Amino acid sequence: MKVAIVGGTGMLGRHVSRELRARGHEARALSRSSEEYPVDLTTGEGLEAALGGCDAVVDASNNATSKAATVLVEGTRHLLAAERSAGIGHHVCVSIVGCERVPFGYFKAKADQEREVEGGPVPWSIVRATQFHEYVRALFEQAGRWKVVPKLDAPLQTVAVAEVARAVADVVEGGPLAGRLEIAGPEIIGAGELARIWRRVTGRRALLLPVPLPGKLGQALRSGAATQRQPHITGSTRFEAWLKAEGR
Repeated sequence: MKVAIVGGTGMLGRHVSRELRARGHEARALSRSSEEYPVDLTTGEGLEAALGGCDAVVDASNNATSKAATVLVEGTRHLLAAERSAGIGHHVCVSIVGCERVPFGYFKAKADQEREVEGGPVPWSIVRATQFHEYVRALFEQAGRWKVVPKLDAPLQTVAVAEVARAVADVVEGGPLAGRLEIAGPEIIGAGELARIWRRVTGRRALLLPVPLPGKLGQALRSGAATQRQPHITGSTRFEAWLKAEGR
């Protein structure tokens, strides 16, 4: 099977490409920075040429900036139109658990993106994942440079990117679901406790700094809107074990 990975040079895209190739499939990494398959979702430039001959598309594109709606929603329209022209038989959208429940710009853009996929012209599947171990670690490391780590009063359910990539590859091979598959981490744990684990495992000296979560966003996150107690797939690697396996 020939599979185009939009956002193929990003963290998840690289893991999905690696997983598909290990299973004997051809994986094309599409992105703005790709030398072989450069594309621009905001304009649609390069998409039809890059999709030629492919059987399926995985949209692992990501944009958490103020341009999220443009890249994720308008970009999806351009992508689906190009897929229809190229005769693509399966569109796999990677999204976020709870995106319709969290009143925050990026989550809203992901929910809007899902609606574009559901109403689009290409047979589809949506894979929702909880927050990645990798992103949480990156947040702590960035803040740790200033000797502080944010302590949020909200539960999270982080999962390893490699496990999400395997779930995505399974969906690609299984064909269109016309529905959603959700994968979540093996434990629901407070964000503050994750910060303590990171500090203990890495040996970093950083102050745990309480960060308030005001308004409807705070209410949603504190209620567990970004977690899933009954996912279709539960990851096996806890954050602490993952950190230790990564060597930090």
